[in-house]
Amino acid sequence: MLSPDLLHEAADRFGTPLYVYDAAELDAALGRVMAAFGEARVFFAVKANSNLGVLRRVADAGLGFDCVSYGELCRAEFLGVPGERVISNGPAKSQEEYDLGARLGVTFIVDRVDEVGLLPPRSRALVRVNPALQISTHDHLATGSAASKFGVTPEQVPGVLGALRDGGHRALGLHVHIGSAIRDAQDFTAAYERLSELRGQTGPLEVFDAGGGWGLGADLAGIAREARHAAAVFDAQLWVEPGRYLVAQAGVLLTQVIGTKCTGRNFCLVDAGMTELIRPMMYGAAHPLTPLWQREPVEAWDVAGPACESGDLLARGVPLPQPRRGDLLVVGEAGAYGAAMSSQYLTRSRPAEVLFGNGEWRVLRRRETPEDIWQAELPGRFSPHER
Repeated sequence: MLSPDLLHEAADRFGTPLYVYDAAELDAALGRVMAAFGEARVFFAVKANSNLGVLRRVADAGLGFDCVSYGELCRAEFLGVPGERVISNGPAKSQEEYDLGARLGVTFIVDRVDEVGLLPPRSRALVRVNPALQISTHDHLATGSAASKFGVTPEQVPGVLGALRDGGHRALGLHVHIGSAIRDAQDFTAAYERLSELRGQTGPLEVFDAGGGWGLGADLAGIAREARHAAAVFDAQLWVEPGRYLVAQAGVLLTQVIGTKCTGRNFCLVDAGMTELIRPMMYGAAHPLTPLWQREPVEAWDVAGPACESGDLLARGVPLPQPRRGDLLVVGEAGAYGAAMSSQYLTRSRPAEVLFGNGEWRVLRRRETPEDIWQAELPGRFSPHER
């Protein structure tokens, strides 16, 4: 985390709520991934943080993009990322995604059996496999469980690979991504072993894509070792798709205390909430909170946002020094799925995003105004060809 002095400077210059990114921490995370996975091809999961400034830095480091929407593919095109460094993923791709993906020359992740018939001619493709495991993460994040909507069953894999080849496509290999924020390396080992059992039916493959989802603090070296072993089973090149691991610790959400109230509980009211950071409400995610003030007494506080929603809480029962209006609170590990999932609910302006690097501040996204939000609602804005 950046020093308290720098965070105070950011709040004074850019206001709050504010997303603040540390270029040095982002570069350090990139270094850890590259060191652990060696010769593997690395694709950044754009959904974790789709800010163009962040994406450009990631692309300049040599990473490709894992895109899960038409808009994310447009960002890749805008930044000039070559198609061989772009993956088009997702369970229900639009025709726009297929068309743009074909024009860019991306690799498509086939997520269901009948998707083979939707691919553009002569596509490169991987088959996403759901290993149907018990995953040690929140249910909404467990994409490799039997109840998940993602991927084909292991039993369907040979038929899908055959259909791809029969359709004139280049069937590169297999893809597995079991979820997000997973710290137990055994989950990844079990998934890779499940796919390795298919070697007798698939033969050698060009690519084994081990996905991402490594929790902060997970045994990255151990996960990388198991992923390399699985790729070797297929005589394949290893691909990986980190998202949160790369950017979460590089970003914080800076919020200001608006006031306090004590009813049945102690509430510290701040100017950031579910519209700025929805992960605590959606996943029960626990973000570390650091007060930039010191005073007595230290008590347990519920940190609550400004939305008229009972669930608009960043945390419950957090030990904090006595809060006062204007104090600054740092919400850590917010560089992933923070700004990317922020919303305009209640006509709240999405916060600015700034990056500190080489001793300088850089604005990556200006703070929205109410006028920015309602521009698309003005009469006569759309042409007859727009929907």
